[in-house]
Amino acid sequence: MDAKIVVKGNHVAVNYTGKLTDGKVFDSSIGREPLEFDVGAGQMIKGFDDGVVGMKVGETKTITIPPEQAYGMADSRKLIKVDKKSFPQFDALKVGLMVSAGNGLAGKITSKTDADATIDFNHELAGKTLVFEITLVSIN
Repeated sequence: MDAKIVVKGNHVAVNYTGKLTDGKVFDSSIGREPLEFDVGAGQMIKGFDDGVVGMKVGETKTITIPPEQAYGMADSRKLIKVDKKSFPQFDALKVGLMVSAGNGLAGKITSKTDADATIDFNHELAGKTLVFEITLVSIN
């Protein structure tokens, strides 16, 4: 059996299921191709990247990642209030709707009145502790 373990710089493939602390699944590679990335290259959130270091092929482990090593804490400066007059499609806005502000920036409508709406541009997982079950498929 190959006793090689993951070190920074390795290209790895993993299967994973990501959950919130309440058990709600927010993402999974199960039923898809394994996720491939270069360990330590900044392609993954820090906690996930660090979590695979030391794993062996075939090993499964569960890691808990605090917000600071995932998508950070929610930032109140990313809650933007838009006036009805400055938003041409204002009437079509609904709470929960995702909107684009250009430059790849997306936000979710969190509240709406007759005069304005609030858009949250934080990552949807900001402020959340994430729990991942990871199985190392390969080290290349």
